[in-house]
Amino acid sequence: MFHGNLPLEIAEGLRTLRSRIEAAAIPPSKLDETLNVATWNVREFGTKRRSQAAIHYIAEVIGQFDLVGLVELNENLQDLQRILPILGPYWDVVYSDAIRDYGGNWERICYLFDKRACTFNGMAAQAFPPRVKKGAEYLPETSWWRMPYVASFKAGNFDFLAFTTHVRWGKSEAERAVEIQGLANWLEAKIKAKHAEDQDVLVMGDFNIPARDHPTFKALTSTGLKLPKALLHDDFGTNLARDKRYDQILHFARFDESFTDKGGVLDFYKGDHRPLFPDLTKDQFTYQMSDHLPLWIQINTDIDGAVLDQLIQRKRGG
Repeated sequence: MFHGNLPLEIAEGLRTLRSRIEAAAIPPSKLDETLNVATWNVREFGTKRRSQAAIHYIAEVIGQFDLVGLVELNENLQDLQRILPILGPYWDVVYSDAIRDYGGNWERICYLFDKRACTFNGMAAQAFPPRVKKGAEYLPETSWWRMPYVASFKAGNFDFLAFTTHVRWGKSEAERAVEIQGLANWLEAKIKAKHAEDQDVLVMGDFNIPARDHPTFKALTSTGLKLPKALLHDDFGTNLARDKRYDQILHFARFDESFTDKGGVLDFYKGDHRPLFPDLTKDQFTYQMSDHLPLWIQINTDIDGAVLDQLIQRKRGG
């Protein structure tokens, strides 16, 4: 982390933030063995220029992980470009184009990653709804307000696709459930495709799902997506009040061993924003940091043993 020579109040804020980060008990990742992945909705990031303090705080949070799927990155990349030098020369980014209308809210999705821990594997694209033939044209059969962003990564011996999205809030939960069901169907078709890039898919983002017993969550998991065992508990709310599970990390995985029992929420808020921003209201604070907390999971990337076991079982079965 390259914070440089900071004003006293920001240095003190960073000290408080680091104590809150320590309370999240995020285990260190090990090169070629584990990877720490997070999803974070950083509220309207780039819409209005963040303060110097916010840029350093956001960089400090992102730097706790190896790969972060960032939601609500704005068309304007000014604040993203301010964060990268703080993260340091080993960090890189790949991001989608903005959706330039009020439905898409001029948002992008991006992946920030530490190149020492994982590498970009070459594929990055927005996930478009399936098309059907109507007359002479092929047109989408459904509509997603914001296109999910898919990118391929490799960490150790583990190749995987990261799929990050920001689902509509909409006028009703029924509208939201229809969109989420469409995403689940798209993901199922993706991993079953004859020439799929990979069958290990990490699905992340802000799904606007309030709880695991909600119909929208049932729609999301209807085609086989699973929560990693580390996130099966009900105390992983990602809003500031910690009572809504809007953000999710799920997976299609060939090997359940790829997911450790380590995961959780990094609570930088802790019920009081004033140690970080003493002169702001809580609402103003959410536009400097966010109204969402990062959700994270640790992945086992050394899967040689699981691959060999699967090979042996296949050979014996044949």
